[in-house]
Amino acid sequence: MLLAAIDSFGYNLFLLLHLIFVVVAFAPAFVWPVLNRVRRSDANSTAAGAVGRIIDPMMHGGSLVLAGLFGIIVVLLSDSVIEFSQTWISIAFVLWFLMLGLFFAGLIPSQRQVVDGKPEGDTRLAMCYGGMHLLLLLQIIVMVWKPGL
Repeated sequence: MLLAAIDSFGYNLFLLLHLIFVVVAFAPAFVWPVLNRVRRSDANSTAAGAVGRIIDPMMHGGSLVLAGLFGIIVVLLSDSVIEFSQTWISIAFVLWFLMLGLFFAGLIPSQRQVVDGKPEGDTRLAMCYGGMHLLLLLQIIVMVWKPGL
């Protein structure tokens, strides 16, 4: 039964899109801390701030939303091999919603503070990125080991 779902072009296409958008969504989570360090080391560096204004809202946030939506489509196209009632899918949804909440309520506001030169945003931004990295690790663990399957 699993092989029938894997042989489907639609399933494979949306699985590929899901994986690509996960990579795109989390690349900024690893790049932004480096840009922030550059910004702090060079007070005249406007490039880090300019790149930071573009990366998160457009790439990071949109890709995070699309990664989850493509994951939902993968479940729908899996010929009932993967179902929404499975524990690991429920855990993945909770983690995805936590990521979205942390991104839109934590990362974007704190990044704007940092880009605008407000020092209180640095600590909050670091904590938010640490939280995103932890949620990504937990999401990968859930996707690999599929608890409750």
